[in-house]
Amino acid sequence: MREEMYSVEQVADLLGLHVRTVRGYIRAGRLRATRIGKQYRIARADLDALTGHPPTPPARSTSAEVSSIVQVDGVDRATADRLGTFVLAGANNGYDLAHPLRVQTVHDEERNRMKIVILGGTTATAGLLRMIDAVLDTDGGLLGREGGEAEDA
Repeated sequence: MREEMYSVEQVADLLGLHVRTVRGYIRAGRLRATRIGKQYRIARADLDALTGHPPTPPARSTSAEVSSIVQVDGVDRATADRLGTFVLAGANNGYDLAHPLRVQTVHDEERNRMKIVILGGTTATAGLLRMIDAVLDTDGGLLGREGGEAEDA
């Protein structure tokens, strides 16, 4: 049966240490390693001897991040400021404290155009985009009521 061998980088990842720390352990004799060419290889038994227990592999997380750019035309400076405040408040609602949304707003006065850049998790981004859509809805949204003329039925 073949013994499992680890690189210095793998040991550092498994133990949550810096690569230099692991190399220092090897040089100091705290961790036995075999030199192959210019690289060290550490046997599982030697790693177990250092830690006193078998290593646990790092937790793998499957997460996705979304990048979204929303362009809003026909927006003056005052409306852009209100919309920017609204969007930032929605992004900072504490939905996912471990992975907060990052939002940047830019207004181009020359073109009466606003861009909202959103970076974050899929669920939180989708919620913020729904909120923006509701505000921008020309039939019933908050900005739709302010900027347009009333329609005659």
